[in-house]
Amino acid sequence: MFNWIRNIMGNGETRISGEQALAKVRDGATLVDVRTPEEFAGGSVPGAVNIPVQVLDARKVEIGKQAPVVVFCRSGGRSATATAKLIAAGYEVYDAGGIGNLK
Repeated sequence: MFNWIRNIMGNGETRISGEQALAKVRDGATLVDVRTPEEFAGGSVPGAVNIPVQVLDARKVEIGKQAPVVVFCRSGGRSATATAKLIAAGYEVYDAGGIGNLK
């Protein structure tokens, strides 16, 4: 998707399947829902923290760098933006795309 993005694996692939995302969360990754608070209140994935992509730059300090981060949104657009921002800030991050992939 974004060839210029490189994650810790070094191969440029940041998009992962829902199954891979949930496995990473089971292994200790932080799950971040980057949708709006209203969308989050309407239902999310258990254990997810809500940090909307619009305020991610200001709130990314709330996400520890000691564990990988898995991000998702409604359909995959905002999660791709969040992935790019977090990678640029030095996080190990994976894009699970839309919330439907995690159910």
